[in-house]
Amino acid sequence: MSRLTDITEEYKRLGIPDQIDYKKLYLYSIITHSTAVEGSTVSEVENRLMFDDGISPNKPLVEQLMNLDLKNAYVEALALAEQHTDYSVRLLCHLAAMVMNNTGAEYDTLQGKFSSAKGELRRLNVTAGRGGKSYMSYQKVPQRLEDFCNWLNTQRKNISPEDVDTVYELSFMAHYNLVYIHPWADGNGRMSRLVMNMIQAEFGVVPSIVRKESREAYIKSIAASQEAGDSAEFMKIMMDHHIDSLERSIEEYKASIENDTLNLENDTLNDTLNASSNLSEKESRILELIKSDTNITIGDIVEKTGYSRPTVTRAIQTLKECGLLGRIGAKKDGHWDVKTK
Repeated sequence: MSRLTDITEEYKRLGIPDQIDYKKLYLYSIITHSTAVEGSTVSEVENRLMFDDGISPNKPLVEQLMNLDLKNAYVEALALAEQHTDYSVRLLCHLAAMVMNNTGAEYDTLQGKFSSAKGELRRLNVTAGRGGKSYMSYQKVPQRLEDFCNWLNTQRKNISPEDVDTVYELSFMAHYNLVYIHPWADGNGRMSRLVMNMIQAEFGVVPSIVRKESREAYIKSIAASQEAGDSAEFMKIMMDHHIDSLERSIEEYKASIENDTLNLENDTLNDTLNASSNLSEKESRILELIKSDTNITIGDIVEKTGYSRPTVTRAIQTLKECGLLGRIGAKKDGHWDVKTK
């Protein structure tokens, strides 16, 4: 097994994907980090409040709309993935329109008007930032996008869901190829990550998150691979980043389990101490005698305290009900188990 397969199996074995609201919370994290790569400053907590409760964060409106649009696009995209829907130029443009619904712009070029808010393919040539690499000519985009869909549909049908490594490799390669084509005037990064996550969702593997902390390395790997005409560096960065993300999630989950166990132990101890403080004088004295000699008998307690046997029996029953006392073994050869410290 590969390192990725091993870590994925451990992730699932621990039951992390089965946590309450896991899918929703993971989706919110994907959206927050994907828009952060594009410059959004809306936090994950703010997105949860905005998505679930309609509470707007104190952030620029364009950033809020960017996150809301991407959330709506993901909801539809993941539903399509569950249905194993084939990819087409029309489908991708529809999702692109959702991604850019409220933040897209209209363009008026010599080749005609088009709108990124409608998911329309670009009719102008673009570069990767000031002085950056020029993407392919806009005239080539429609056919290259058609070829991309045909390639992706063929690959999807020849892959096994159990082959985790190949699933991720396909999802990362689809991301790279779509960015390379750069079909739209804006939103290409968000769309490429969305398609990557769609493929992962279709095959039931843990979705990859391109975290904002890795933005610089992520962007550099795309540029370097495109410059070299080889996707190897980008694929390596994406694979390493995903494995690191899974390992971090596992560590955080294990730490939370340890904290829960510690809190439970503390709660139990506190309950025990509270129960001890509410004991009567007779119950407290009997408990102290048992603590000093866990082999003491009821008869011994009667003799040492002068209490009647029914009084001692009732006190012991109360101590048991309070969780302060237990019995290990039979009456004749057993002993008391005192819960206090």
